[in-house]
Amino acid sequence: MQDPVLVNDWHVVARSSDLPVGRVLRARLLGEDIVLWRSSSGSIMAWQDLCIHRGARLSLGWVSNDRLVCPYHGWEYDVNGVCVRIPAHPDQRPPIKARVKTYRAVERYGYIWVSLGDPKVDVPYFAEWYDSSFRKIYCGPYRIRSSGPRAIENFLDVAHFPFVHAGLLGDPSRPEIPDYEVVRTEEGIVARNIRVWQPNPDGTGVGRWETYTYKVLRPLTAYFTKESDGKVFSIFYTVTPVEQTESIGWMIIAMNYAYEVPEDQIRSFEDKIVSQDIPVVESQRPELLPLDLQAELHLRSDKISIAYRMWLRELGLTFGTA
Repeated sequence: MQDPVLVNDWHVVARSSDLPVGRVLRARLLGEDIVLWRSSSGSIMAWQDLCIHRGARLSLGWVSNDRLVCPYHGWEYDVNGVCVRIPAHPDQRPPIKARVKTYRAVERYGYIWVSLGDPKVDVPYFAEWYDSSFRKIYCGPYRIRSSGPRAIENFLDVAHFPFVHAGLLGDPSRPEIPDYEVVRTEEGIVARNIRVWQPNPDGTGVGRWETYTYKVLRPLTAYFTKESDGKVFSIFYTVTPVEQTESIGWMIIAMNYAYEVPEDQIRSFEDKIVSQDIPVVESQRPELLPLDLQAELHLRSDKISIAYRMWLRELGLTFGTA
């Protein structure tokens, strides 16, 4: 299924560190199989995972002399996706049509981003990445048997904190969500001044009131920052739409404090939070996010979710939505 919005956007398919020179990786995006490999110059190739000859998976092949070799008949493809050698006919020039479908790929924030179409915008901007006062911690990937929009909406939702994350991000005895501001911008959606009491907001074990700001940067990329007494904790979260109801979440934490707390402790805390979220999100029905606001009930605390659904509907998003 080709979604014109998501096809022309950027999506994470792997970490940069997972693809050293000479390695071949397999990924799946929007129902399409992709093969990834890196040349000796460091460039990344992202292609349709299909040899044009007999349809074998190129991801089962190997890299030799900056060429991807098909595992079936040894056809060799150069960095442009053009077949340059057919071993069964070494003296014959390969047919003009002997080339694979190629996709755009870039590296940003330690991730490999791929677009299946013609993106008109750059990879979403993550300001804290460029600020040396923030430590950065990778979390995930998290595999979720649900649609990408469902996963992002859960990330935006704070009213579930006292129940799904009781004792950590919320307190069942203090579930109230004061009113907050939601605005539309040229880039997407911004929600400000979301106040939440959190017993353990970041894995350091120190409870406090937190004030959240959320930004929806793309249909499947969002960000929040929360601040208290000069302590800033941010998460950049992007979801890969593997299939209509299968997604992968990728997360970067950025924080300007608690440098003494081991990275593994922070990561383990976030892993626990996500492990609490996943069963609930996977249980939601329908699995596809309803964009008709009459399909489910909404309250004041759902303002950011309402804005998100309305925005997706205006964009014309169809993959992962109902």
